[in-house]
Amino acid sequence: MTTVAAPGLSTTASALRRLYFVRFAFAIVWALVMFTTAEHLGPLAATLLVLYPLFDVAAAIVDARASRSTGSPTLLYLNVAISLIAAVGLAFAGASGIPAVLRVWGAWAVAAGLIQLIVGVTRRRMGGQWPMIISGGISVLAGGSFIVGASADNPVLTNAIGYAIPGAIFFLISAIRLGRAAKGN
Repeated sequence: MTTVAAPGLSTTASALRRLYFVRFAFAIVWALVMFTTAEHLGPLAATLLVLYPLFDVAAAIVDARASRSTGSPTLLYLNVAISLIAAVGLAFAGASGIPAVLRVWGAWAVAAGLIQLIVGVTRRRMGGQWPMIISGGISVLAGGSFIVGASADNPVLTNAIGYAIPGAIFFLISAIRLGRAAKGN
């Protein structure tokens, strides 16, 4: 059900819709570029791995600013802090190899996924949030699999691509569903 009673919700939905389209495009482009370099942990792959949570920082800041009128942005600012820590952690983990990168990436996916899930639940009345709730839950599970996968005989970075693409699709679905809420219906 997508109903919006307050004008603040419609404005927030419109801003989130634009942000989710941008997040979709970024994740798809990131995954395509990462696919070309994911066979080993070279400078480009390491840079891309750090860039992803940094983009999440920027997106969370935009989201927090857009959402002030409809709720507390505290969890979004927590996500900013967690994603910044993840970016720094990934920069250092890159020097230690793929298993270390997967452990940091996994811990970040779990924490960011929990936040996404909770934020989505609190925004249900806005509409278009079920994809975000599902995506947050999947992120938690995927993060656990990255941590476990780090101990595999031959851990690979391509799992990160498999994380970005479904996330992109969920952002796209949510952006489309937010169209009604943005129009105030």
